[in-house]
Amino acid sequence: MRYPDPFLAAHGFGAAERHPLPADASFRRYVRLVGGPRPALLMDAPPPEDVRPFAALARHLLAAGLSVPEILAEDAGAGFLLIEDFGEATHAGLLDAGADPVPLYTEAAEALAALHAAAPPPGLPAWDAAAMSRATAATFLDWWWPAAFGRDPAESVRQDLDAAIHAMLAPFSEARGFVHRDYFPANLMRLESREGARRTGILDFQDAALGHPAYDVISLVEDARRDVAPATRRAALAAYLAARPGLDRGAFLGAMAACGAQRHLRVAALWVRLERRDGKPQYLRHGPRCWALLARSLSQPACAPLHDFLDRHVPEEMRRNPAPG
Repeated sequence: MRYPDPFLAAHGFGAAERHPLPADASFRRYVRLVGGPRPALLMDAPPPEDVRPFAALARHLLAAGLSVPEILAEDAGAGFLLIEDFGEATHAGLLDAGADPVPLYTEAAEALAALHAAAPPPGLPAWDAAAMSRATAATFLDWWWPAAFGRDPAESVRQDLDAAIHAMLAPFSEARGFVHRDYFPANLMRLESREGARRTGILDFQDAALGHPAYDVISLVEDARRDVAPATRRAALAAYLAARPGLDRGAFLGAMAACGAQRHLRVAALWVRLERRDGKPQYLRHGPRCWALLARSLSQPACAPLHDFLDRHVPEEMRRNPAPG
């Protein structure tokens, strides 16, 4: 049981009504505070979560002119933050309510272009081939593979996957910049009173890293949690590329395919880990979408090394959710 009462009272929110928000796949919890000095959320992030990366990145991105929540108060040792409340109009909620997706996705793409154009802060971890390979192994080999095959993968399989991901991402290793790593509608807000890139509020950026910007674009237009219509995908990509005219379109599309293949494989297996380790079977419903997106990525020439790895080790009929544990 967590007791934020002294923290809230110290900052004028002791008497505020508390309305817990729905939880996501992380250990963080958010509570809307009503009746305090201003609209605010309590972020409750017990170990192994750490509020310090969020707070530091929020301050950096605010200084860069982007719409991220202002930090109102902080107790890093206890894992509590008070942050600006952007309201309830997430892009995900608006889409679920029937909003036209094209304006939302183009706004999100324009904000993403501004995010990528901003200088990254010092000290970000690398989201490079080595990190992406480790992250893939941690879900696909450590959780999906035993669930699907009934045994752990051989060391040769681990080495083969690592080599495939390095080979697939090597042509795109020179492009490095700020990547959000979870840029999709559930983490974006429509801020009606703001203009341009600031019209999109950006949340959950605490896992940001230095990597290829194509990773965030593919996260947006090939969302692991919802279908994106081809016309919407094209509009978002066009808006992003128009905002960043110096990019080589062909190279960027290749990087999107490669980053997409890695992400879709990792996340398809992540749902299995959430079911088996964390008792969250509801996420398995996204598995078929992720496997379908992976198959589309693997059809691109840039993804040949990972395609070849899977052809050697995982028959096509097994590229799906394993039976629930």
